[in-house]
Amino acid sequence: MDNENSRVAVIGIIVEDKNQAENVNSLLHQYAGYIIGRMGLPYQKREMSIISVVVDAPADIISALSGKLGRLPGVSSQALYTKA
Repeated sequence: MDNENSRVAVIGIIVEDKNQAENVNSLLHQYAGYIIGRMGLPYQKREMSIISVVVDAPADIISALSGKLGRLPGVSSQALYTKA
């Protein structure tokens, strides 16, 4: 990977529709080569799951993954980038 064009980011994902879990996991699998780590927390009280994914990838890849996740019904996604 070209570190010069690469950014580190955290993608926050909120899954409110549990039926989308397989689609979320499929997208994350497609981008597995860029993922540094992942943490998922089921929040039973609100019937949702919160996932944070740390990636090291070019900005367009990060944006594409976050956008694809956010377009799934019942899923929200937002990326937070490093400054460098």
